[in-house]
Amino acid sequence: MKKVLTLLALACMCAAGHDSQAGPGDGARLRERATELTRNLAAKTALNEGQYVKVRQLNLRLLTEMNEARKITNDAAAMDAAVADIQLRYEWDLATILRPRQMAVYDQTKQNMTALSTR
Repeated sequence: MKKVLTLLALACMCAAGHDSQAGPGDGARLRERATELTRNLAAKTALNEGQYVKVRQLNLRLLTEMNEARKITNDAAAMDAAVADIQLRYEWDLATILRPRQMAVYDQTKQNMTALSTR
């Protein structure tokens, strides 16, 4: 599970990459990335329109919180704890939006991503 959290955190940080120093354009870049993440998830889980809007908001919150955590903390252990907390809330909230079958597809996709990256 820790590998999954670390992988997702690293992916989000890499995706946001230079956003923490970009200044006023941060919001636009985060919104673009949230839309991209949501489209990818929608392609795999067949989100309806209402779910799409909620998941996009959730992805935007995830990216924003990851960006803020990166700005606030320089300690690796504190960053790991913050990322784990953010990821736990994200998955909890995502489970309230997705139907059980969609959540199973999400879980499977997440496991496949982890399996590919650990080789």
